[in-house]
Amino acid sequence: MMLKKLTFAIAIALASSSVFADATSFDKFTPLLGDTVAGSLPESAPFVLSSPKFSQINIVTRDVNQTNRFDTGNYDMHTVNENGPEAGRYLFTVYETGQAGIQRTDLRNMQTTTIWAAPALGSHISFDASRWTPWGSFLTAEESWSDNPAAPSIYGRLFEVTNPLAAPADINMVHRSILPRVSHEGLAFDKQNNLYFIDERNNSFIFKFTSRRPHASNGDEFFSAGQTFVLRVGNGITKEATGAATWIPLTDENGVPLPGTVVITDPNGLTALDGRNTPKLAAFLGTKFDRPEDLEIKNLKHDKQMLFVATTTNNKVFSIDLSSDTVKLFVSRDTIDMATGLPVGTAFTSPDNIAIDAEGNMYIVEDQDGGKQDTWFAKDENNDGVAEAVGKWASLTTVGAEATGLYFDPFRPNVAYVNVQHPDSGVDRTMMITAPCPKAKREHDDRGHHYGHDRD
Repeated sequence: MMLKKLTFAIAIALASSSVFADATSFDKFTPLLGDTVAGSLPESAPFVLSSPKFSQINIVTRDVNQTNRFDTGNYDMHTVNENGPEAGRYLFTVYETGQAGIQRTDLRNMQTTTIWAAPALGSHISFDASRWTPWGSFLTAEESWSDNPAAPSIYGRLFEVTNPLAAPADINMVHRSILPRVSHEGLAFDKQNNLYFIDERNNSFIFKFTSRRPHASNGDEFFSAGQTFVLRVGNGITKEATGAATWIPLTDENGVPLPGTVVITDPNGLTALDGRNTPKLAAFLGTKFDRPEDLEIKNLKHDKQMLFVATTTNNKVFSIDLSSDTVKLFVSRDTIDMATGLPVGTAFTSPDNIAIDAEGNMYIVEDQDGGKQDTWFAKDENNDGVAEAVGKWASLTTVGAEATGLYFDPFRPNVAYVNVQHPDSGVDRTMMITAPCPKAKREHDDRGHHYGHDRD
């Protein structure tokens, strides 16, 4: 009976958003103030929300004993199938564990299936990224790096599921070795299908891969040849610098590492460009950022795009205007708190994930434990890449957990998904957050991606 009631509630929530909206109501809220109390809400409804019109529904719950399916937990980033057959039907997330995997939730009936599981402990670890490709496949990557100086890292790999809608027994997972080894988190494609990625560690870097076949119809073609670059701001010496930037090539156009770069051969006999150490060399110097994590791209008017990068250690989010290659500080502890009118200060701590809603509003998710962990709305009215203010939008109460993978559904603009990861209870959850749809239209928006758009 409880399952039937839950299914009915979810169906009502999704049905109310099945027509497409001119706007969302996610930006209609009263900023929260102060911390929550860990454990004060049930784990099945764990968020303090900033509007009484927002609602939350638990749509996936981890079976800790894995009685019915492989599920090692630590649910991380999200995407739906943003283009291709049955676009918008399935929600994908990954397991950031020592035996990683990928799960797929059918949003029509809320049935969750593990479509791929690592064959053994340590064979594939810490999947973090979830990104749908322009040609209709699924990318994930390892947020991991083995630091044994006697043996190069076997991790830090990018993988493509070439047929993510297939039955689990038929899933095809491919290691795309043309990218350098790094500790991956965010992945983002721009309009030219350049692929941006990071190395998630202090004193690390931001990268771009430019395929020789940017409009390829499959991953074999897209990843067959291309050039990798690292971001250098100014002369590259100043950490977390802002201003004019350039992209410094690390490989040639075919993906062959340039002379003088650091190339490793891992214990499995695979060679790769070392993305962690090559940009430290004078000839390939990149600008260091302290623990860059998630990436998102926002579409602006006049066909411009802006890349946003969360850097956790120093509590900053940066913006990069991709038309001018100009880096700005988007949010920091000096940004004004909407709730107080004063600099947000230590209330803003460890930004990790970034999300963009259908109107182009930005959201920043902290990497903190429940009771302190917050999600912030960032206000940038003139879209200059510098936020005027931030407001606390949601707060997590689950003991020992963090929120991760906030993702606004591109087909249902008043629906968002977020994971509750590594709670003390061991029961990871996927939550669906909904807001009222203020205005609806019947036309299908078939852009095939979830980048936000500004309101100009």
